[in-house]
Amino acid sequence: MSQAQYKRVMLKLSGEMLGGERGFGIEGDALQFVAREIADIQKLGVEVAIVIGGGNIWRGSRAAGWDMDRANADYMGMLATVINSLALQGILETKYNVYSRVMTAIHMQELAEPYIRRKAIKHLAKGRVVIFAGGTGNPYFTTDTAASLRAREVSAEVILKATKVDGIYDRDPHKDANAVKFDELTYFDVLSKKLNVMDATAITMCMEAGIPIRVFKLGEAGCVRRAITGELGGTLVR
Repeated sequence: MSQAQYKRVMLKLSGEMLGGERGFGIEGDALQFVAREIADIQKLGVEVAIVIGGGNIWRGSRAAGWDMDRANADYMGMLATVINSLALQGILETKYNVYSRVMTAIHMQELAEPYIRRKAIKHLAKGRVVIFAGGTGNPYFTTDTAASLRAREVSAEVILKATKVDGIYDRDPHKDANAVKFDELTYFDVLSKKLNVMDATAITMCMEAGIPIRVFKLGEAGCVRRAITGELGGTLVR
């Protein structure tokens, strides 16, 4: 088995990954697939932090045409990430015997631990998977920004961003067969070319901290492990 290139990683998942082919709600097979991938990389001795989006349940942008306050819509999205995080924790522990902790940016002590940086680092050092829920705890920020922020706070060595395509392209490969894939990019390339990978705040935060971002496709079994060992191509931003 190949060795991991990193000791501590931040895995960024979109909520749609848990929704299966529909991309909506939580689909059992999709949830178990993600849990298996996480259990697999634990065998490499990797310390795993996770941020999951909530788009499979609610997207704040949907409320734009409803005359709903943006902040209120974003708080609803934060609650959606908590639902996804608890679902993943439940499968990890009961089916795959992977100890985990859900830590929320918004306090809900009956469900999860409040986010405390030093406590999160302690959990990771003990080999527990730490799932950061509730985004940054503030409206107007994406879960990509939350992933970059938490990665920086807990000293993650890389952000692994799982997507539906096998890297970063100059345009949507699902819509244009002539789209060109990039094997490697700089942070400035992503910002200047306005590539839809992570929002500008998230990219800038990674650039300031020197945290590389590996974008890869969450597809075949073992893809997360191969992303960590360097066997899976994707696109590297650094």
